[in-house]
Amino acid sequence: MPQTIAVLDFGSQLTQVIARRIRESQVYSKIYHFSTPAAQLKAEGVVGIILSGGPQSVYAKTAPHPDPEIFKLGVPVLGICYGVQLMGHFLGGEVELSKAREYGHGHLTIKKPGKLFAGLPRKLRIWNSHGDKLTKLPPGFVATAVSENSPYSGIEDAKRGFYGIQFHPEVFHTERGVDMIRNFLLRVCGAKQDWTTKDFIAHTVADIKAKVGKSRVLLGLSGGVDSSVAAALLHKAIGRQLTCVFVDNGLLRKGEREYVEALYKRNFKIDLRVVDASALFLRRLKGVTEPEQKRKIIGRTFVEVFEKSLRSIGGADFLGQGTLYPDVIESVSIGNNPASLIKTHHNVGGLPERMKLKLIEPLRELFKDEVRQVGSALGLPREVVWRQPFPGPGLGVRVMGDITAAKLDILRNADAILQDEMMASGLYWKVWQSFAVFLPVKTVGVFGDERTYDYVIALRIVESIDAMTADWAKIPYDVLQKISSRITNEVRGVSRVVLDISSKPPATIEWE
Repeated sequence: MPQTIAVLDFGSQLTQVIARRIRESQVYSKIYHFSTPAAQLKAEGVVGIILSGGPQSVYAKTAPHPDPEIFKLGVPVLGICYGVQLMGHFLGGEVELSKAREYGHGHLTIKKPGKLFAGLPRKLRIWNSHGDKLTKLPPGFVATAVSENSPYSGIEDAKRGFYGIQFHPEVFHTERGVDMIRNFLLRVCGAKQDWTTKDFIAHTVADIKAKVGKSRVLLGLSGGVDSSVAAALLHKAIGRQLTCVFVDNGLLRKGEREYVEALYKRNFKIDLRVVDASALFLRRLKGVTEPEQKRKIIGRTFVEVFEKSLRSIGGADFLGQGTLYPDVIESVSIGNNPASLIKTHHNVGGLPERMKLKLIEPLRELFKDEVRQVGSALGLPREVVWRQPFPGPGLGVRVMGDITAAKLDILRNADAILQDEMMASGLYWKVWQSFAVFLPVKTVGVFGDERTYDYVIALRIVESIDAMTADWAKIPYDVLQKISSRITNEVRGVSRVVLDISSKPPATIEWE
């Protein structure tokens, strides 16, 4: 395995962004619970530690604190926002509530570049998000940068390899922030840039072979990027020992089943079995409106269907899944971590004990853009690798409220029109995701001389790099007009189309 930079998570919604920025520098990062023992980090060969931001005060009764022994490991430590306050608190400095809370854009003046700010301009725009601030430096530290409201916006103890910054270098709002992170990785930690697509494929294929041996693997294939790349990796490693099962859960996009069958049976020669379980899924979802309950029902039913599929292929020892790193992180509500559970992912959390299958998740350490890079390297076609993400629970989390066959048909037809027009305009490949959402509200409309009272469709079109943050895409008005006109004219049951212009955060990309 490559060298690891540990990111201790203290509840910031930007923790994943920090981990991703590290990987952009071809250095492997891993997110750990804030209380992870120093002994464990040492045993896992961590070469550097980053303390994330967080929403609490270091003095709060419920404040998350790290194992103090991390400062005695002899590896460099970088504290970001709440992280630098923790360093001050634990190493003999002082932290106080700031009279003027710093949030949003600010200006940084670098007084002493050192290794962290090496090669950067003296003045930079930065992004702040904090109420407390460091007011007294710990012994051995010196100030390296100041902002409008903080004389210690950057600090360092170069002898011990301890660095701290009060702002967020991981966000795009901070100028040259990625260079600061890279300086910490390469100049301070001396980390090797050995996290590459080629190396990942080689390591993963070898791991799969060693883990699976001569056993069989059953993989759920959805036709999306994640499961397709997982299938390609598994197939490269074990060939005919892999059987893929495509479950029609009744929550698919228009023509999805036919697309998957044609693509994988004919083009990739993969052993693909198609199971129609749509009636079972819809029966169990009848009357259910709560999003988490929907996801859990879909997840449980999905696993049950796989259990039955085992008989038709003569048994298997492993169940393959296309779980990604953000899925794992978003699904974990850890101890007293201030970051709360966002949503349950249907393919995270293991299998029922009665199922004698072991789990194999070859993409579990990757972010979405890394998955695409792996897919391209494995020779998968563009229409698969760059296909927009589709949630595991499918349209089940895009129909707000209770799910019925009639509502699903309305949504499928509206979404198909949206995709047609995004393709026709060339915008499909330029945005991260574009999809329609069914809203369980009716509004008055007029068709000809008749009054109508029909449903609303919301359009969600976002730009993103890795789905950890996102902004709504500024689609040309003429394209939006055509999409709206076609949906209201061609889809029975829809009288109004609205556009979602929320960013992530505070909203998520999916509505549920």
